Amino acid sequence: MHERKPVQSWLTDMDGVLVHEGQPVPGAPEFINKLRSSGKPFLVLTNNSIYTPRDLQARLTRMGFEVPEHAIWTAALATAQFLADQRPGGTAYAIGEAGLTTALHAVGYVLTDFAPDYVVLGETRTYSFEAITKAVRLINEGARFICTNPDVTGPSTEGALPAAGSVAAMVSKATGVAPYFVGKPNPMMMRSALNTIDAHSETTAMIGDRMDTDVLCGLEAGLETILVLTGISTRVEAERYPYRPSRIVNSVADLMDEI
Repeated sequence: MHERKPVQSWLTDMDGVLVHEGQPVPGAPEFINKLRSSGKPFLVLTNNSIYTPRDLQARLTRMGFEVPEHAIWTAALATAQFLADQRPGGTAYAIGEAGLTTALHAVGYVLTDFAPDYVVLGETRTYSFEAITKAVRLINEGARFICTNPDVTGPSTEGALPAAGSVAAMVSKATGVAPYFVGKPNPMMMRSALNTIDAHSETTAMIGDRMDTDVLCGLEAGLETILVLTGISTRVEAERYPYRPSRIVNSVADLMDEI
């Protein structure tokens, strides 16, 4: 097996790695503090496009984390960066919340329902049938279809909620057009994160709790992949996949000595 170079940069998922069911994972705030004091580049990643980095920073601060706003990378930011690279100064009809609309505005996009270049679907707490209908019609008229992430459900205190991937499937069924998903497990999410902190895949590790998104995404982007057992995937489930993480640890607390 090819021996990897020492890790110089870190990417970590948020839910299931740093936070679980609204509480910090034991040892996770200390892990982030050590990353900050080490001076090594790092980013906290999330497929959720509802919140801005500032919103997420406030949420993490309430749970005892000290994460700078610039160290948070969302699927909304990755989507906005992708669109800015593909079609600078374009237009979009966006279904989503502040995390998505703020990111699109920040890269110079105009949000409109008049012949937009793209229909961009993200997460929202209240999907509007009227907005979905408009998206279908705009795509039928020629707008390109982008979705921030393929997650079909999201968590809530009451149970699973339909997420962007489910709504994207409905729009696809109505239009016959499949979206391009930017968020995990698309390695585009990893590459945009690496570019943001000027890191190289050979010396970067991705920490995640899901084999089908975090580990797959990191693997396809050429990163070292570390599965933690504080979220979704278990050690037994990990063995069922045709690919493997570089290693499995109980939690990020087990990585403290490597920073």
